[in-house]
Amino acid sequence: MNLRETMLGLSENRGTPGYVPAAFFLHFDPAFHRGKAAVERHVEYFRATGMDFVKIQYEHPFPRMPQITRPEDWSTIPRFDAEHFSDPLEVISGIVKAVKKEALVIVTLYSAVMHAGHAASRELLTEHLEQDPEKTAKGLRIIDESILVFVRECVKRGVDGFYASTQGGEAGRFRDPALFTRYIKPIDLTVMNEINRLCAFNILHVCDYQGAYDDLSPYLDYPGQVVNCGTRLRSGELTPQELSRMFGRPFMGGMDRHGILVTGTQEQIQREVQDVIRGAPPGFVLGADCTVPSDIPLEKLKAAIDTAHGEAARR
Repeated sequence: MNLRETMLGLSENRGTPGYVPAAFFLHFDPAFHRGKAAVERHVEYFRATGMDFVKIQYEHPFPRMPQITRPEDWSTIPRFDAEHFSDPLEVISGIVKAVKKEALVIVTLYSAVMHAGHAASRELLTEHLEQDPEKTAKGLRIIDESILVFVRECVKRGVDGFYASTQGGEAGRFRDPALFTRYIKPIDLTVMNEINRLCAFNILHVCDYQGAYDDLSPYLDYPGQVVNCGTRLRSGELTPQELSRMFGRPFMGGMDRHGILVTGTQEQIQREVQDVIRGAPPGFVLGADCTVPSDIPLEKLKAAIDTAHGEAARR
């Protein structure tokens, strides 16, 4: 099987491939965020690391909205058409053309909460959701409409799916955690259900960049053929096997983005990968809990990926 067939088979529960797939993601230098340079850098990274699919980074933050000072101001968020996304869509078209025949191509998809944090700030968004969630959520729903425009344009260009990142349910984010399930989750699911309808391979990423979690249960019914998240809750550590069982789908991860991948030698990385894989569930994909540091030597990532690919005999 080629890489496309391998990953699609994994997501469709058609059995595990004859090796352990692996992929790691990082943000490229701003010089590689647009145009031909971005296309070439993504392809170069894919080939240099030997990873099993291509994930396109999204490097176009939602524009700042200084007029947002009160909850009611969120309704002034603009709705963007396809022209607003012309730069990332140009990159996506180029990458799809370059590598889709050999590997799945998925696109990073940030949630309405992430984009709203760019428009104002995470702190202001949280404050406004606590003050008046109904008025604030109007802005999140408008942002969702723009995200769906982007999603449909990506699908037109031939992407295979999305790496859908969700935030908002972190421990301590809201005084009343029910704000997440009442106001953020339905907005997330509008997009998640649409990408699940349109695409064959989506990764649900429960992002801990803004903080750890007490409970992952609000995310268990989010769509996505694969789940990627950290293994550490504030209450303790979960294994990849436990997380795969919880979510009822293949798990991607197992490596700490700040751990041995960064601090270790290639030999230490190889041993860590072997340890992770020995305790991994069926259908496992080796990866990190989020993006790795941008300055990490690619040789370290290749060592981890090569080790995963060489573990077939142990499975």
